[in-house]
Amino acid sequence: MTGPRLPDGFAVQVDRRVRVLGEGAALLGGSPTRLLRLAPAAQTMLHGGRLEVHDAVSAQLARTLLDATVAHPRPMSGPSHRDVTVIIPVRDNLSGLTRLVSALRGLRVVVVDDGSAVPVAESDFAATRCDVQVLRNDRSKGPAAARNAGLAVCTTDLVAFLDSDVLPRRGWLEALLGHFCDPAVALVAPRIVALNQSDNVVARYEAVRSSLDLGLREAPVIPYGTVSYVPSAAIICRRSRLLEVGGFDESLISGEDVDLCWRLNEAGARLRYEPIAMVAHDHRTELRKWFARKSFYGSSAAPLTIRHPGKTAPLVISGWTLVVWMLVAIGSGIGYFASIAVAAITGRRIAKSLASVQTEPMEVAVVAAHGLGSAALQLASGICRHYWPIALIAALVSRRSRRVVVVAAVLDGVFDWVTRNGNADEDTKRVGLPTYLLLKRLDDIAYGLGLWTGVVRERHAGALKPQIRT
Repeated sequence: MTGPRLPDGFAVQVDRRVRVLGEGAALLGGSPTRLLRLAPAAQTMLHGGRLEVHDAVSAQLARTLLDATVAHPRPMSGPSHRDVTVIIPVRDNLSGLTRLVSALRGLRVVVVDDGSAVPVAESDFAATRCDVQVLRNDRSKGPAAARNAGLAVCTTDLVAFLDSDVLPRRGWLEALLGHFCDPAVALVAPRIVALNQSDNVVARYEAVRSSLDLGLREAPVIPYGTVSYVPSAAIICRRSRLLEVGGFDESLISGEDVDLCWRLNEAGARLRYEPIAMVAHDHRTELRKWFARKSFYGSSAAPLTIRHPGKTAPLVISGWTLVVWMLVAIGSGIGYFASIAVAAITGRRIAKSLASVQTEPMEVAVVAAHGLGSAALQLASGICRHYWPIALIAALVSRRSRRVVVVAAVLDGVFDWVTRNGNADEDTKRVGLPTYLLLKRLDDIAYGLGLWTGVVRERHAGALKPQIRT
C-alpha cells in the first residue's frame, strides 16, 4: 500500500509491543501480526525505534512502517482551528447542545436540528463565543442524514462531528489536528470517556467498559485490527475525502460510522485513533436503556456484513490454532495429547516462517504462546457474545459443553475485568469482580440478541460466519 509522501520533520515511533528480531533485521508485531524484514539501510535509519523523515527514502520507510501497523505517527503541529467546522446533529437535547457549544469557543459550528419537538434557534447560542449556523429538518431523518446536511454547507478543509451528548476535554482538537500533517489521513478520532462520575453500578461499569471507549493505546483504524472502527460521536474528517466516498450512508439505522470507516479504508485513506485526545460522553446508565443500546449496536452487524462481506466476522483465527482448542475442549487424554501435537506443529510452522531471521527458540515459543492465548480469549468472547444462543442450548444438553461454556465465561470476564480496570481514571470507583461478571454477561446477551435479530431481519447469516485463516 502506497500513499502520498510524508513531509520532512514528520516522525514515526515503533510500537513498544513490537518484537525486534535478529538484532534489528526484522520487526514482529502490528495488528494483525506480521513479520516485517528490514534492509540493512533501513535498519540504520531507526534510532531507538524512532525514524524522522528527511528525504524520499526515509519518507517511504516511514510510510511502510505505518502501513504495516508496527509504528505510530509523531506528527508536527497540524492545521489551525480555523480550518475546522464542527457539525452537531441533535434531536430534543437542547441542554446537552448548549453545554457543548459553550465549550467550542472560537470555532465555527453548524447545528443540524433533526426534527426536535422544540426547534433549535440561533438565538439559543447568543451567549457563546461561536459562529453558529442552525439547519432544521422538520421531521427526523436520522443522524447520518443530519451529518450529511451539515457537511453540505461546510467550506473548511476539515469537519468535526460531535454528538450533542459529548463534551470535549482540554487540548482535544490540537491533539487530533496534528495527524492531518499526513496527507493520506482522512479521519482521526479521540478516546471517548465517561462524562460524569456516579455510584450507579451501570455507570461505573460503563466508565471502564463503554462500547465507545476504545482504550488507551493509539492505533490505526483498519478492519481486523485492534481498532477496527471509531464511533461518530466524536471524529474529525478531511472534507474532500468524505465527499469522495459520499458521506454517511443514510439508509443505515445504526453502524453508519463503521460503514464510513471501512469505505474510507477501501478508498485507500488512512484513519487514526488518538487516545491522548479525550471527549467525554454522557453514557446511558439506566439498566433498561443501557441494555437496549447494547442490543441496538449488535443489530448493525448484519447490514454491515451485506455491505462489507467478512469484515464483521466474530472470529478471525488460524485453523491450526482452532484445532488445538477444539481438541482441548474434548477433554479426554487423547484430546489433550492431540492438542499438544497440533500445538507443536503450529510452533514448527512459526519457526519456519522466522527461519530467515536469527531467532532464539524461546522467541519462537513466546510468539506461539501469544498466538494460542489470543485465540483462546477470542474463542471465549465469541462463545459468550456472538454465539451465546448456541452455547446455551449446548450447555443444557451436554455436561461437557456446559463445562466449556462456564470456563469461557469466567476466562472472558476475568481477563476483561483486569484489562478494563487498567484503562480507568484514578478517581473512578472500580466495579467488583462478581458484579462486573454479571454486567459483562448482560452486555454480551444484549449485543448477541441484537446481532441475531439483525441476522433474522436481513435474512443473512454472514455476521455469524467466522474467518478461519491458514
